[in-house]
Amino acid sequence: MLPSAPHPNQLDQEKKLAAAAALRWVQDGMVLGLGTGSTAAHFISLLGEAVRNGQLRVQATATSQASEAQARELGIPLLQPRRGLRFDLTIDGADELDPQLRLIKGGGGALLREKVLANASDYLLIIADSTKLVPQLGQFPLPLEVVPFALPWVLDAVAELGGAPVLRPDRRNPQEPARSDQGNLLVDCHFNQIPDPAQVAAQLKTIPGLVEHGLFLGLARAALVVQSEQVMAVRPGIGPVPATSFTQLP
Repeated sequence: MLPSAPHPNQLDQEKKLAAAAALRWVQDGMVLGLGTGSTAAHFISLLGEAVRNGQLRVQATATSQASEAQARELGIPLLQPRRGLRFDLTIDGADELDPQLRLIKGGGGALLREKVLANASDYLLIIADSTKLVPQLGQFPLPLEVVPFALPWVLDAVAELGGAPVLRPDRRNPQEPARSDQGNLLVDCHFNQIPDPAQVAAQLKTIPGLVEHGLFLGLARAALVVQSEQVMAVRPGIGPVPATSFTQLP
């Protein structure tokens, strides 16, 4: 018999634990990248509290309009994109991560901006609940951001790769397609298993009109993953080990 899935309340508590652990590694004066999704939202909330209490002075850029609005409401000073802007640390969630810290991201539709900030960061730290660490990527549908004009041909090309692509519906209005903050369409690919993420990423990159894919390879430096109510640190090919083993970023 398969183990039962964790209760949503348990998962939410795990997300809060991971977010709180990440906050311990934020240093005064840092320029931060703020991720998107439920786990990242917990981190932004805790960061905002620390800023309001005078514990931290930071500046940040968000990976989505939703995260930007949350940060602004909480009084976190925001930076607009500009040449030369680099981030000391970006904290973001993931839909799946494997032991090599290869990721699937984009379930919230922010994969393009998330990848832009990840590449502009000195350190990408992933925070995740107990369901996100998997032996192999692929069970979670791989998101794509696609230029609307190119959609039919992108779907054909991805189908030839075995991705079983499906246009994502808008959550509030399922009769309409979901769109990214850039106004592009979102497509979910059902590979089920991705034994060679680098090969799939290279193949997707050759498809005209496919703006970005949700495979994040070689970008994450560490992840904080909750296991058995304990926050564990995972590094590429190393871990999990208790996050309390580190007094600074691992």
